[in-house]
Amino acid sequence: MVRTPSTYVDYRVSLAYVGTVLKYMGVTPLFPLALALYYGENPLPFLAGSAAMVGLGALLERADSGGELGNREAFLLVSLAWLVVPLVGTVPYLVAGTGTVADPVNALFESMSGFTTTGATVLGAISVERHGRAMLMWRQLTQWLGGMGILVLMVAILPKLSVGGAQVIDEESPGLALEKLTPRIQQTARALWGVYAGFTVLAAVAYYALHAAGYAPEMDLYNAVAHALTTLPTGGFSPQPRSVEAFAPAVQWAFVPFMLVAGTNFALFWYVLRGEPRRLLDNTEFRSYLLAVAGFGALVSALLFAGVGLAETPGNVDLIPGNAEDALRQGLFQVVAVVTTTGYASMDFNTWDASAQTILLFAYFLGGSAGSAAGSIKIVRWVLVKRAVGRSLFTSVHPDAVRTIRLGGDVVDEETMRDVLVFVLLFLGLFAASTVLIYLDSFRAAGVSLSGMEAMSVAIATLGNVGPGFGVVGPMESFQPFTDASKLYMVFLMWIGRLEVLSVLVVFTPAFWRR
Repeated sequence: MVRTPSTYVDYRVSLAYVGTVLKYMGVTPLFPLALALYYGENPLPFLAGSAAMVGLGALLERADSGGELGNREAFLLVSLAWLVVPLVGTVPYLVAGTGTVADPVNALFESMSGFTTTGATVLGAISVERHGRAMLMWRQLTQWLGGMGILVLMVAILPKLSVGGAQVIDEESPGLALEKLTPRIQQTARALWGVYAGFTVLAAVAYYALHAAGYAPEMDLYNAVAHALTTLPTGGFSPQPRSVEAFAPAVQWAFVPFMLVAGTNFALFWYVLRGEPRRLLDNTEFRSYLLAVAGFGALVSALLFAGVGLAETPGNVDLIPGNAEDALRQGLFQVVAVVTTTGYASMDFNTWDASAQTILLFAYFLGGSAGSAAGSIKIVRWVLVKRAVGRSLFTSVHPDAVRTIRLGGDVVDEETMRDVLVFVLLFLGLFAASTVLIYLDSFRAAGVSLSGMEAMSVAIATLGNVGPGFGVVGPMESFQPFTDASKLYMVFLMWIGRLEVLSVLVVFTPAFWRR
């Protein structure tokens, strides 16, 4: 294809690659289809979902112009793939026609929340009886597929995507840049997915082992697999209406290390498996990540232990002040779930008072490590922002000094620092604007009366891919009462939040489309 200023981006190449991705994704509904047959449920929604993916994928593949996948085509591919896959992922919900997700807007919200591992839900009353085990497992599976990245998966299994694969993974994977673990990008993608899948299996085994040992009667094999599929992608969907609160304390403790793993750069575990544990222990971001979790967790746990972190509401017996184990477990669990953007809940933190909730709100902005499945801003960016502020203060006193910013012994170049600062400012600006828009539109929704803090929690919960917020969107509540306009805007926030904002917004700039 000869590119002119008006056709500088070969969008047909991007569409064809989206078709290839979608066609291979058509295999994924076969897992819940098998469950539907096993439990005697309707398999049609998953047959329809698989057919829609394969059919539309084959159709889009025909758009191929035969051109190469350049940088701009990679940007467009990533943005379109993460929009089209959740769109087609609504088919099982719509064909089933059960509950609130029978509505197209709600189905899109649930599907986007699943694939982007946000964990916000519009299901309302979640139950196996109402939605079926197979449909709830499809919901879990969408998060697992989105956690490490659907395009990272495609690079791992399709040689066709190896050309330009590094650029594709860079734009899809959360973090500053791809760490190439092996000489070939396809091998790197396979290594990352291998670590991710391995920890998922380990989590399922650990959860079910507690059931087999008699510590967790509710954590049967179905629940063990379902929750493992949403722990490692930091997704937080649960087939239980009250999330992890449904399980014994031993199970809640078991979730904590796996959530911490999910929020850690998976590349570091690859080095550990190769006999280089120092790469993990010496990593600046990893140490900062653990320190942030420990600090926020200790503060919230202390408030809950003293009883000052609990709201004085009738019947508030979720946590008894003075019980050290209870306070530590609830405080640490909730901080880990929020920092890693997993979004599980071991109790209804709507029962906390403003002081504990405010601390938790700050934790929403942290995020896990770069190269993990976590969302939000990421710890490494906060580390670099802190060092940039320190350098500015130093050079204010010593104007002739030349001072570099280092991370793990390596000098961070000025272009990277500029990108970090631009991202943080853009993220916070979008958060502020979204808070106002969601707050204003909430007046049009029946049964929704947001406070300022609740509106902020909705904005950061969707943009940061965290999941639950406060008040009407608390961990035991639903986003269903919002207007369709608000839900569609939240779908947009989840989409751009998963791709770290810039990867999507750049496609909407005129400069992207011309030379």
